[in-house]
Amino acid sequence: MSKQAACDVGLIGLAVMGENLALNIASRGYSIAVFNRTTSVTDAFIASRGTQPNVVGCHSLDDLVAALKPPRKVMMMVKAGPAVDDLIKTLIPRLSKGDVIIDGGNTLFSDTERRTREVEAAGLLYVGTGVSGGEEGALKGPSLMPGGSPSAWPLVKPIFQAIAAKVGPKGDIPCCDWVGPRGAGHYVKMVHNGIEYGDMQLICEAYSLLKHGAGLTNPELAKVFDSWNRGELDSYLIEITRDIFTVKDPATGTFMVDLILDKAGAKGTGKWMSQLALDLGVPSTLVTEAVYARCLSALKEARVRASAVLKGPAKRNHGDRHTFVEQVRQGLYASKIASYAQGYVQLAAAAKEHDWPLDYGAIAMMWRGGCIIRAQFLERIHEAYRAAPDLENLMLAPYFTEALASAQDSWRHVVATAATIGVPVPAFMTALAYYDGYRHATLPANLLQAQRDYFGAHTYERTDKPGTYHTEWLDLRQPIS
Repeated sequence: MSKQAACDVGLIGLAVMGENLALNIASRGYSIAVFNRTTSVTDAFIASRGTQPNVVGCHSLDDLVAALKPPRKVMMMVKAGPAVDDLIKTLIPRLSKGDVIIDGGNTLFSDTERRTREVEAAGLLYVGTGVSGGEEGALKGPSLMPGGSPSAWPLVKPIFQAIAAKVGPKGDIPCCDWVGPRGAGHYVKMVHNGIEYGDMQLICEAYSLLKHGAGLTNPELAKVFDSWNRGELDSYLIEITRDIFTVKDPATGTFMVDLILDKAGAKGTGKWMSQLALDLGVPSTLVTEAVYARCLSALKEARVRASAVLKGPAKRNHGDRHTFVEQVRQGLYASKIASYAQGYVQLAAAAKEHDWPLDYGAIAMMWRGGCIIRAQFLERIHEAYRAAPDLENLMLAPYFTEALASAQDSWRHVVATAATIGVPVPAFMTALAYYDGYRHATLPANLLQAQRDYFGAHTYERTDKPGTYHTEWLDLRQPIS
């Protein structure tokens, strides 16, 4: 195919995700023009494709634009931040009215809000899409969460839904649908990533409880997670965790998981979700604890020094191992429900703040396949919002209310046991605290408001009559007999 031929879409940025998305698009029968700032990368990619006719390598942005049929669709797979702004500024004068610029990176939603307006002001259309699933998902079928200019959706929909993962009884429901205007797609992707942080932390805490609290070996852990993956916890993350416990280092014969340094990394989307939750005034406590847990893990040298000084109880659980394994499973499932409930509450608050008409059931289906948090559990969330689109909190849906009630005794036992034997489980604990806080009609914030009024005259409301009040606490205080 010559560079003058009319390609369906263009892609800029041939790092691993960009390469795999390009291959995915080409494999679905669409012609694609690709460009990378380093020409040798483009040439190597094209050479690796052999004689495949629907992939065109371009050595300049002008070549890329010339290779596209109108309305042109150009997808950017470059590092989020200033590089995206610079690329947009370079593309705008090269494109025509009605052409579409697409950002497939892990972009902060507020940047997408701004860029949508700027690109639309130039007469073009803009799409900011979340892409989840990692390298394999990009190649075989990711979860896609597009937002931006609504007029762009009909133009990109056929390609996006063709390359997305498929779910459903017939395997024909794409894990991709229009999320909403401007930055809605990237916000949903950010919440997805925050929930992913929580899921991973909860699984790690379950592992720690079973290893240190019940003494399970890696082969035993693999069997436990395999059985968990056949029930309510059926998910990609449980599946890969099962597999991890079976892998040994070829050089030493030691289980690989035991050779990995316990210092976790992060790329920032979990932190974004936590920060934005604070801005909205919603308690997304589980992702926050998951972020803090990674921060604490990074203090490896300090923790090693502290371990020689700070003492705790012996890490032993004296109960029946099989019973404890089941209790941990139930506690993990209940904590997972609380985590997703928090994520959806934050989505609803953001939708109200930014005027996004989000479809929460559809979002669950977008996450049902292709992405890292894909799980059978998401089908239940889809059903809950299909039955009650205005559901205030996922925990109030009958299925989840019953599941939490059923798991509650085990959940509390696991958290209490963790505290007793000294195994840190911050995510389990904050999930239970959220559940208990949400189910209480009365909280001790009345005392907090009294304290604030005492030292700062911040005022308070009363339970017995409307209005705002202030008390002169010093004048009215009474002697203590």
